[in-house]
Amino acid sequence: MLDDIKKTLWATADKLRANMDAAEYKHLVLGLIFVKFVSDTFQSRREELTRRFADEADDYFLHDADDELIAEELEDCDFYREVNVFWVPEAARWESLRANAKQADIGKRIDDALALIETENPKLKGILDKRYARTQLPDGKLGELVDLVSTIGFRENASAARDVLGQVYEYFLGQFANAEGKKGGQFYTPASIVKTLVAVLAPHHGKVYDPCCGSGGMFVQSEKFIEAHGGKLGDVSIYGQESNPTTWRLAAMNLAIRGIDFNLGREPADTFVRNQHPDLRADFILANPPFNISDWWHGSLEGDPRWVYGTPPAGNANYAWLQHMLHHLKPNGRAGIVLANGSMSSSQNSEGQIRAAMVEADVVEVMIALPGQLFFNTQIPACLWFLAKQKTLRRGEVLFIDARKLGRMISRVQAEFTDETIDRIAATVAAWRGENAEVYQDQPGYCRSVPLAEIAEHGHVLTPGRYVGAEEVEDNDEAFADKMQKLTEKLGEQMAKGAELDALIRQKLGGLGYEF
Repeated sequence: MLDDIKKTLWATADKLRANMDAAEYKHLVLGLIFVKFVSDTFQSRREELTRRFADEADDYFLHDADDELIAEELEDCDFYREVNVFWVPEAARWESLRANAKQADIGKRIDDALALIETENPKLKGILDKRYARTQLPDGKLGELVDLVSTIGFRENASAARDVLGQVYEYFLGQFANAEGKKGGQFYTPASIVKTLVAVLAPHHGKVYDPCCGSGGMFVQSEKFIEAHGGKLGDVSIYGQESNPTTWRLAAMNLAIRGIDFNLGREPADTFVRNQHPDLRADFILANPPFNISDWWHGSLEGDPRWVYGTPPAGNANYAWLQHMLHHLKPNGRAGIVLANGSMSSSQNSEGQIRAAMVEADVVEVMIALPGQLFFNTQIPACLWFLAKQKTLRRGEVLFIDARKLGRMISRVQAEFTDETIDRIAATVAAWRGENAEVYQDQPGYCRSVPLAEIAEHGHVLTPGRYVGAEEVEDNDEAFADKMQKLTEKLGEQMAKGAELDALIRQKLGGLGYEF
């Protein structure tokens, strides 16, 4: 049923888009869906209160209540806020907007409704994007969009409604990522990757941080994980940062509707240059930074205290992200990060030295190689890094998991992990850490626990395929330049190894009196 709603919605919404850019249109659609949700959940609570005020067996029963008293009580904001429902003034309610959908000034009416909702709900201050009056949609299209969004029903109980909204959001973000191409894929992390990060990290208490939080998917999956494991939402506090203003607003809306307390900083800003949480030390960090950013460096970052293991190269931010996250972990904190495969073996500029320093400091805990084609419209193969500030178990070892063959194709161009695969990976890591009843064992071709000395012998390269005994998989989707770079690096490593062996042979023969 919900799948049908999502597909119909998307098809209609995409048709209405006409010539508008998907990135721009996304915010119009998601903003309206948000208003519909807020209005519907408000109305549901209002109807529930009306019933309960009249029910003698209910705690909310009003003695000797007449219509006037009930109407007055229904206007008390606290009844709504206590169940994480936003208070919606009459002029901002969906029926009022729907009734005026065909008016020429519907854009201004929507902006006014958003302003009213913000005024009444301080948590939403500055979050709702009031851009409807100046939208570039052809005449009448905005009204049609209002009619379309009217078909989504959020009138079940609040948590079911939140779930419907979350799924519609998630589906739309995925579709928009597809429509926007590579750029969209930067902020939308496929659900199965997020689930894998969350399952391995198990963020069930304390502070959870994402320094490039996009639309907040990591937080929402963390919430689902906590609830699935019998925890309470209040057990975690959420911190995030995002530089794109519209995506920053989306994340705030995504969290606000779920009743999750969050701090996304004072403003959307660059994490490296304008860190919104400089003093934060988190229990868990989950992140999918944009891969291989080349224009991140700023002169003010020279000598930054975050660069404990070496100054990252100006041409690639991957090792800046890794060190930023280590800096923001509590002593017993853990981080899970999605990065491009190149990060595991690159020796360009200072990257090889930084990686070696991190491995030798024993802050790398688990490395997972992912299948290709997991991301929307970017074929760069990716991996998962798990970092621990101070290991308590398995000191001096790194767990390598090669999951490249574990993806399942869900379309011609897209793969994902099934829940069974995610459970298998999480159980392997938990067994290795000694956190479940299973006894950890290396499995050739899948996983292996490797001592740091062996990693050093391999030039501190962290590619799981090198250690677990699986054959290297040819990936034809890599750009030629990337492939050539990797092949050159590999050749360099092998030549260095060859030179070492030559020297060793000369030495041994020399010792036997056969100099040459």
